[in-house]
Amino acid sequence: MLSEWLDWTLEGAPTSHRQGPLPSGHYTLLAPGVLELTPFAPTENAQACVFSAAIHGNETAPVELIGDLLARIEAGVLPLGAPILVILGNLPALRAGQRFMTTNLNRLFQRGLSAAGHEPARARELMAQVDAFYARHAKQTPLHYDLHTAIRDSCYPRFVVEPHADTATEPRQWRWLAAADMQAVLHQREPSDTFSHYSKHYHGAQAFTFELGRVAPFGHNDLASLAPMLELLSALASGQAPAQAAPEQMAFFRVAHEIRRQAEDFHLCFADDTPNFTAFGPGTLLAKDGQQGDIRVLETPLHVVFPNADVEIGARAGLLVTSSAPPHNDNQ
Repeated sequence: MLSEWLDWTLEGAPTSHRQGPLPSGHYTLLAPGVLELTPFAPTENAQACVFSAAIHGNETAPVELIGDLLARIEAGVLPLGAPILVILGNLPALRAGQRFMTTNLNRLFQRGLSAAGHEPARARELMAQVDAFYARHAKQTPLHYDLHTAIRDSCYPRFVVEPHADTATEPRQWRWLAAADMQAVLHQREPSDTFSHYSKHYHGAQAFTFELGRVAPFGHNDLASLAPMLELLSALASGQAPAQAAPEQMAFFRVAHEIRRQAEDFHLCFADDTPNFTAFGPGTLLAKDGQQGDIRVLETPLHVVFPNADVEIGARAGLLVTSSAPPHNDNQ
């Protein structure tokens, strides 16, 4: 039934199967694109896991990855040992194969959001679902892995973004991410309105935004490279301790500056196919903007991440980041 749920969600077909049994628990369809899996008995190490995908509708690899995870659970190959909230975010955009319908859903996760339209309404619905899920499973540590793929190539195809919030990242998370073959980590320096930031800021969750390769249509994703990530999700779903590796095998970066579009004539001064984490030396002209003027690299070399000139006025058009040291190796 869980694989059928994915098909029904993609097709927009209603279903009368709102809940049902699993070999080691049961499922409940809470809303379109929102599925909760509840084990008969959570393990001692179980966390309250939110796994979200398709917050941008053209990012299909995470949807296929979650499909593989659900198939394992439904077949009884993977015992369910932790409560899981599975979210497919922007359903109309997912069906249309485009990033969003009217505005970027992953910039709307803020309490008190009053804007009208499909994406704001969906953001409010998903925030309420996350709030209720963590309240139902308050005995378990909250965790949120928001799964994406990037719109461009990257010097590090698989990387994670650590949202900025008061909640510290547990040292074991770095070891889990290294074992899942993540290649780089980007620390945010300011709060944002992304989905992972919402869970970390409001619920103290261990939360990350994952970039798992490049955008591709269904059936054209390199899922073999994501096998270690599937093992991490599977371990968390079963309530068991994930595999670990040395965090030092990942590259670490911190945000130094943001590029924001302030004028209609804004444009980036490098090729559209420039990969994420490309380095630029001092003095390099990065962007021109009729309001801000020229934007250049100053004394310290910088790497560009998520460059995108085609954003709304006032929105972020790229991050400028610097290398940083791995976190202290704490073996707790």
